[in-house]
Amino acid sequence: MSQFQFELHHRDASTMARRGVFLTPHGPVQTPGFMPVGTQGTVKGLTIDQVAATGAHMILGNTYHLALRPGHQTVRKLGGLHGMSGWEGPILTDSGGFQIFSLDSINEVTEEAATFRSHIDGAIIRLTPEHSIEIQESLGSDVAMVLDHVVALPAPDDQVEAAMARSIRWAKRCLEAANRPQQALFAIVQGGLNEALRVQCATELAAMNFTGYAVGGLSVGEAPSEMYRITAATTPALPELKPRYLMGVGRPVDLLESVARGIDLFDCVMPTRNGRNGLAFTDQGPLKLRNAIHREDTNPIDPSCPCLACRHSRGYLRHLFNAGEMLGPILLSHHNLTYYQKIMAEARLAIEQNRFETYLRERKIGWGME
Repeated sequence: MSQFQFELHHRDASTMARRGVFLTPHGPVQTPGFMPVGTQGTVKGLTIDQVAATGAHMILGNTYHLALRPGHQTVRKLGGLHGMSGWEGPILTDSGGFQIFSLDSINEVTEEAATFRSHIDGAIIRLTPEHSIEIQESLGSDVAMVLDHVVALPAPDDQVEAAMARSIRWAKRCLEAANRPQQALFAIVQGGLNEALRVQCATELAAMNFTGYAVGGLSVGEAPSEMYRITAATTPALPELKPRYLMGVGRPVDLLESVARGIDLFDCVMPTRNGRNGLAFTDQGPLKLRNAIHREDTNPIDPSCPCLACRHSRGYLRHLFNAGEMLGPILLSHHNLTYYQKIMAEARLAIEQNRFETYLRERKIGWGME
């Protein structure tokens, strides 16, 4: 029997939202779920215990960055990502495919490989699908992602189709290269903003029987409505009894809108990046703690929130940011990750109770979006 199992417990009555559990060797992941991003083997600014206290079940690491520094063989000798970081729960690693998009000024893509110049020292890095899997096996993550070809949007249809077809061929190569039973492999659906290409890609990848499936190449500058349209068109073409992961998304509203369209897993740097810049997510919308209105405010961000930041006043948090104290970004990162886990927990309960559509509307009203 596989060490990985996806249990689909309930489908919401009025949306495509699903309530499930993804079982891994390092424990269960409740879905819908959000994975904090730990690019360099750490969720920036937080200890592992602090990350766990937010309610996170699974975290994400970055293959490209860890391969550069400290090097995947070094990570392996330090006990893999689990041993090195001290995180005892499940870990997912991306493949380096996003860097094909984000570092496009310093890379070249051929059928065989993507070739990069390191953003650290300019050294040449050649990343094939096989090497991406080798790196991720050294990292020891529970879930490895196939190497895919991401293109910036908008793009000509022929360019999008060529990248999609290459992504399918690379997925097959990754599947053939993988030989670590304790590591699941997720495929990535590409196809830009073309619904037909997305369905074609999803159908071909589904036939290869991966453990899970991701929707990639979105949240790269297109309008949210376009992301929602493509997600809604793609998920029905994916296997129902496999987890579905929307990569790199996003705002709280994007998470909930995508849950309504059948997505189970998410990751994004937004909660920690915004936290480092003084913005807190709340049920009433974003709160900019640097603003003068908070100067003498004795209230916490949210009196019902159990995070580290909400033990303090808004006035104190504003002071920390204005004084350049590192505690400010730490506290707000902890708050935002706790908030993301809160809305995921609320979403799971709403699905179980067949009221997800009502829950989404309530949240959007609170955020000032309806």
